[in-house]
Amino acid sequence: MESVQAIKQRFGIIGNTLALNRAIEKAIRVAPTDISVLVTGESGVGKESIPKIIHQLSHRKHNKYIAVNCGAIPEGTIDSELFGHEKGAFTGATSTRSGYFEVADGGTIFLDEVGELPLTTQVRLLRVLENGEFIKVGSSKVQKTNVRIVAATNVNMFEAIEKEKFREDLYYRLSTVELLLPPLRERTEDIHLLFRKFASDFALKYKMPTVKLTDNAVQLLQKHRWSGNIRQLRNVAEQVSVLEQNRTITGEALKTYLPVYGANNLPAVVKSSKSESDFSSEREILYKVLFDMKSDLNDLKKLTMELMKNGNSKDVEKENEHLIQKIYGDDDAVSEDFAFEEETVVERPEVLSIPERANVSNNGDKYHFAEEIEEEETLSLHDKELELIKKSLERHNGKRKLAASELGISERTLYRKIKQYDL
Repeated sequence: MESVQAIKQRFGIIGNTLALNRAIEKAIRVAPTDISVLVTGESGVGKESIPKIIHQLSHRKHNKYIAVNCGAIPEGTIDSELFGHEKGAFTGATSTRSGYFEVADGGTIFLDEVGELPLTTQVRLLRVLENGEFIKVGSSKVQKTNVRIVAATNVNMFEAIEKEKFREDLYYRLSTVELLLPPLRERTEDIHLLFRKFASDFALKYKMPTVKLTDNAVQLLQKHRWSGNIRQLRNVAEQVSVLEQNRTITGEALKTYLPVYGANNLPAVVKSSKSESDFSSEREILYKVLFDMKSDLNDLKKLTMELMKNGNSKDVEKENEHLIQKIYGDDDAVSEDFAFEEETVVERPEVLSIPERANVSNNGDKYHFAEEIEEEETLSLHDKELELIKKSLERHNGKRKLAASELGISERTLYRKIKQYDL
């Protein structure tokens, strides 16, 4: 069995962190078996190196090794890619095709980003792991395959299982042995080593002297978060190697190549439309306002009728005015808040004095309604309104202020009605 250091030299793995050495050691031990392995870790930590180690140290090393990026294959074709299809199985299937599990029979398949697999494909994969059987798309024939599966993901599998995006039984079949690769921020002592290796490679590639870091630049490099891990460090090393004329890199020069986390320099994201819940809450508020207004108007109507039977006209007008202010607020405030326009007019209910709302004869302190009330209530509001405005203006010799006061509406509203009816 090869040592960890020998494996790192063979596969070009740089670093001496305990967590990294532990992951490589587990890969060496599990390689001779056919146990399924799940490699986990953040994006850019180098998960693709572990399946290569496992394959090369296994008895399958002389057979095929196929790496499949599950996240890069469209959902509609991934079953065909993995398991193959028969001629005519779907539109465009002009010939029979062998899938990866058929081609790699006796070898190893590396399923990268396995957490992105559709649920239907997960069911097929589970069957392969359990008994080595699969069925081509469009076929009814069961085929056998002898494939070692090594999977990798940067997804939190327990969260994916909880959200029902990944099958729990498949997770436990894949993770017979789970290898966790540490992020770069937890490999502080390896960061400078990796940077020097990348800088040396780029100097050779671009035929230029190798860049070197000062002490403060090394400290800055080690304190950085490296959310993109080794991939991000490699990009920074390439930028510095190509763009910097001075081959000795200071902390100030290096800082310009490192993103500042938490800086609020991105454009704000503004919602272009309201969510359904926002519209729902607005509808509820509007309905409540309308129901309250309807209730207040019904109370106004009941009170008017009650006072017409048991009170006098001045009491009716006083109570009406009180209710109107309760519903609409002070008239002057209404006039100030709303411009005098045809399209936007706020009107009060037209509360009239008792003698003009119905034919009533005053006998002592009681009012007696003529039988014509029922007939008058069937008249249109338009005709009734026009008739009452005319009567009020005639009674007050055309004085709008007195007429508006008697009609229980604002002078502005009366003026608009005069223009509307061309009085």
